[in-house]
Amino acid sequence: MLVEHYPTDKRFEELLGYLPELSLELKKIDAYLEDEKLYRMIRADLSKRYPKTKETGRNSTRMLVVKRLYGYSYEETERTVQDSLSLRWFCRVYLRDVPDDTTLIRWANLIQPKTLEKFNERIMQLAVERKVTQGRKLRTDGTVVESNIRPPSDNRLLADGVRALARTVVRARKLVKQVVQEPFEDFTQTAKQLARQIGETLRKKSDAAKRAGRQQYQELLEMTRKTVAWAHHTQKQLHQQRDQKAKRLEQNLETFLPLTEQVIDQTKRRILQGEQVPAQEKIVSLFEEHTDIIRRGKESQPVEYGHKVWLNEVEGGLVSHYRILDGNPNDEQQWKPSLKAHLKTFHQPPHQASGDRGLFSEENEKLALDLGVKRVILPKRGHCSKARLKHEHKAWFVKGRHWHAGVEGRISVLKRAHDLGRCLARGLSGFHGWVGWGVITGNLAILGRT
Repeated sequence: MLVEHYPTDKRFEELLGYLPELSLELKKIDAYLEDEKLYRMIRADLSKRYPKTKETGRNSTRMLVVKRLYGYSYEETERTVQDSLSLRWFCRVYLRDVPDDTTLIRWANLIQPKTLEKFNERIMQLAVERKVTQGRKLRTDGTVVESNIRPPSDNRLLADGVRALARTVVRARKLVKQVVQEPFEDFTQTAKQLARQIGETLRKKSDAAKRAGRQQYQELLEMTRKTVAWAHHTQKQLHQQRDQKAKRLEQNLETFLPLTEQVIDQTKRRILQGEQVPAQEKIVSLFEEHTDIIRRGKESQPVEYGHKVWLNEVEGGLVSHYRILDGNPNDEQQWKPSLKAHLKTFHQPPHQASGDRGLFSEENEKLALDLGVKRVILPKRGHCSKARLKHEHKAWFVKGRHWHAGVEGRISVLKRAHDLGRCLARGLSGFHGWVGWGVITGNLAILGRT
């Protein structure tokens, strides 16, 4: 069952007596995770796995905290907890079998993004109760968490479409072989080789190479169209089947067919017609189709593929709120929701609130003052009047600017230590969960050291 209270294991306690004192950091984190409300949030999601999970399942979601706390993979988490008595104690496994990596993946997929947001809010409430923070200072900034994809190109996307559709068609034909009479030509390897040749050809950048590349693209497009036609034909046949496996294969085709057709369309427009396709109409991955194209004007990374994530950080180094943005909106639009989120979490405005130049506008300054913020630190872009310069050179403004710079360090720690540089989970829901666990474990690490 989903265990609510683990009984003390006397044999395990005897073993711990022969070891050095357990990590103080883990003890402090353990004290936070013992909160009843946190457990109830997670339990509600985990209980949906099977009809009788509440009676027959078991709970050790602390292993998910260990994974992100130390930057382990799922396999490393299983192996490390199995070998460590202190982590066995922390995860409440004691001398029982450690849940395997596939079980951890299922747990991670069950816990909903909204649950993780509430989880982080509850951690903030506990931090306030224990006087780690009072939400008196707020600094807000954004970053990009990349999707786990390679740099996109139309030739690779077409080859991926052929591969995804062809393997589903091959599996489906085994189920409906009594109906299918015509032979199916699998272009997977041919498309892969042709996509690689296109890349090698277009690297030369000569006019002859461009003509040859267009010809190769036309061949690859023709292979993709034929595969799409076969996939549509197979989809109709699968629709007549009642087998669960057939339904899953049909669902795969429903997912990949429109995406592959979109890739065909954007390739025709870009390569054959020379059209500039807007970023919002492009697809950069068939398997992580939710990925946004983000330009932030950074010389080192002119284009990033993933999602923009906006963070609120309060004194004490805790991320009090996070949200994943849709597309690449202007930073100026993020000031109001950041202040509203702070009010929701702490039930009072911050004494000081700061942001980068991208957030500045007279409306944003006025909004913060109207909400009760005493010190609004938003440096103005471009030319400043003498009055504005005098305002921005006041001691409290300069000191606030220096404090605001620390948000970049917090973002760096989250990326390096808690895996927020690149999301390794699949799908948009997985992306939200990955970001949520990264922020939560980052906060727990700080609370463990405080």
